[in-house]
Amino acid sequence: MAEIRFYHLTARTFEQTLPVLLDRTLQRGWKAVVCVGSEERVESLAGHLWTYSKEGFLPHGTKRDGFAEEQPVWISDRVENPNGAQVLFLGDGADSDGDGAFATVCDLFDGNDPDAVQAARGRWKRFRDAGHTLVYYQQDEGGAWSEKQRVGG
Repeated sequence: MAEIRFYHLTARTFEQTLPVLLDRTLQRGWKAVVCVGSEERVESLAGHLWTYSKEGFLPHGTKRDGFAEEQPVWISDRVENPNGAQVLFLGDGADSDGDGAFATVCDLFDGNDPDAVQAARGRWKRFRDAGHTLVYYQQDEGGAWSEKQRVGG
């Protein structure tokens, strides 16, 4: 069973938050897959990860780039694991069944969008009922994360 982490974005956007979480993932020596809502979004996010910081970039690839197995971060519009990643990041309401292809699933949702919050609650309930370990993180005004709830495990 995967550990499912819910990140309730309130102070920072998906584009601001994801690079920080990906950087932490890579520092641990893990690989990641990022799943977003469309092919256009995949390419937009890929461009963002090359330029989001003046200090560097996050190495990554997409279907357009190829060589999935060599990419530390793979960005896709569907849940897949062609690079043998340990962590799956979900954005834009993308969903996973937590089937075990990943040790950790991170569901990032826009806390300022009532529909996104409602959808995340539905995913939380479904994962809880399936017996996954769930962790809920919320941002403070400065963008720092704090664990607010843990279920299972």
